[in-house]
Amino acid sequence: MKQLFSAAEAANDSSEGVIRNRLPDTTLVASDFNYDLPQEFIAQSPVSPRDSARMMLVDRKTGELEHRIFRDITEYIFPGDVLVINDTKVIPARLFGVKDSTGIVVETLMLRQISPDSWETIMKPGRRGKKGVSFTYGDGRLHGEVIDVKDDGGRIVRFDKTGAELYNILDEIGTMPLPPYITEKLEDKTQYNTVYAKINGSAAAPTAGLHFTPELLGKVKEIGADIVPVLLHVGLGTFRPVKCERLDEHMMHSEYISVSADAAERINRRRGRLICVGTTSCRTIESAADEKGEIHPIDGDTGIFIYPGYRFKATEGLITNFHLPQSTLLMLVSAFSSREIMMNAYETAKREQYRFFSFGDAMFMR
Repeated sequence: MKQLFSAAEAANDSSEGVIRNRLPDTTLVASDFNYDLPQEFIAQSPVSPRDSARMMLVDRKTGELEHRIFRDITEYIFPGDVLVINDTKVIPARLFGVKDSTGIVVETLMLRQISPDSWETIMKPGRRGKKGVSFTYGDGRLHGEVIDVKDDGGRIVRFDKTGAELYNILDEIGTMPLPPYITEKLEDKTQYNTVYAKINGSAAAPTAGLHFTPELLGKVKEIGADIVPVLLHVGLGTFRPVKCERLDEHMMHSEYISVSADAAERINRRRGRLICVGTTSCRTIESAADEKGEIHPIDGDTGIFIYPGYRFKATEGLITNFHLPQSTLLMLVSAFSSREIMMNAYETAKREQYRFFSFGDAMFMR
């Protein structure tokens, strides 16, 4: 089922079954979101326990900053608030196989499932992945064939395993698809998943959620806040860099999202704020919201692109990490506050020795 609701269609362009927002006019360009970051600020491993990461509190209207520890977030969550989490689960999506005809080793990164047995992938070196070429992975545990080559260079690969059998094999022969800026080996695969990860399908973690522990989630519930799961399978769209200078020329890759009827109802009847845990939860909520801010059930694809000038329909608070220069994620958080406030917060984070990116520290924008 990939049925989009009529309220979203009134607010968004859902041509070809993909929700895309009408991009706001702006004089900002990609280079306006650039900043220098020395290598030593990039976190190579997560802190332990998870909730001991640092947290920058940002007043998104005034730009006032405070510095706390993530577990202190319970002081800023109130009865009636709703925390929206993304319960996607990262799979060991990086495979190394051999080309059947030559024995040459090729890396395959599984990005997105498009049918029970077919996945959109990136291959390195890409020239080895021509249509009709077959590969063997894990000494014969898994086989794949390239059935299509996309205009952007991606390969559609049909595998000989599906469902739980495929995921079990990936657990044995695959590795976690860590971003290239993380060079240290990940000893424990669970470190690159949230404690509430449930539904297999992501090629990257919704990293803001990595800071929560089961105990901290329990304290949030004790406060009287609700924790509501939605789903966005993180793929290339979230992390693909903006290579064109004009923002309106950048095309977001679509990613699968789902908001259940129960989730929509719980969010809509909240008595407090809607706080999104991560930019993926935020993009899901904004895709599922109508112009009045009401959330509707949805099961489909989103290519929503949020940058300054965008009017948020439902999101009232945002927990996030520190993002790469010129990334769509930095543009999103700048839209939720302002570019000036965000760039100042990032410069302050460097002065205060915060840790950046996927395994780094957190920011709570309120």
